[in-house]
Amino acid sequence: MDKPHAFLPVSRDFFDRPTLELAKELLGCLLVKEAEDGLAAGYIVETEAYIGPGDRAAHSFENRRTKRTEIMFADSGYAYTYLMHTHCLVNVVSGGSANPEAVLIRAIEPAYGTELMSARRRGAFGKNIANGPGKLTKALGISMEDYGHPLWQSPLFIAEGTPPHSITEGKRIGIENSGEARDYLWRFWITGNQFVSRHRKEEK
Repeated sequence: MDKPHAFLPVSRDFFDRPTLELAKELLGCLLVKEAEDGLAAGYIVETEAYIGPGDRAAHSFENRRTKRTEIMFADSGYAYTYLMHTHCLVNVVSGGSANPEAVLIRAIEPAYGTELMSARRRGAFGKNIANGPGKLTKALGISMEDYGHPLWQSPLFIAEGTPPHSITEGKRIGIENSGEARDYLWRFWITGNQFVSRHRKEEK
C-alpha cells in the first residue's frame, strides 16, 4: 500500500526521550493503522504519561512485571496494548529498557479514512469518533494483536504531523485510587481542541 509522504513513520530514535517530554512531543503527530479494509489515521490530541515504578497509577508500579506488562520493560517505541473492561487501549512504551514507563494515547482527531473510522464506530461522527482511548482504537482498528509492535514500522505507526501551538496539562483521568499519583499533572492535550476526551478547566 502506497502511503502519502506525511504518513511515513518517524525514526526509531524519536522515542528516545524522557517520558514527560515524549507525551508532549506525540501531540500533533499522526497515529496511523493500515488494515485490509483500508488506512486510517488521526492527529494525537491528548496523552497521559505513566512513570513506573514510582507511579502508583502505572501498571509497572514497584517494577511489577507480568505477562501483560512485559513489553513495558523493552526499549522505547513499542506498542503496549491492554484491555480495560471490554476496550483495548494503546500506549507508547517509553523510558528505555531500564525504566518501564509508557504514554497512553487518549484521543485523536480523525485525519484520513474518516468514513472507515465512523463505520467501525457504528456510525459515530465528528468529535465522537475517537475522543477517548477505547474509541480511538476501535476507529483505527487497533487490537491486542498489536501488542509489542514497533511504532516506527507499518502497519501501526507514529508519523510526523503538525506541532501544536499550545499544550495544556492537568490531572490524569480514571485513577482516583492511586494515592498521591492522582494529582500529578501528567495529562497533556492540545489547548482548545474539540476532540479531547474530556474538557476540564484548562490550567497550565
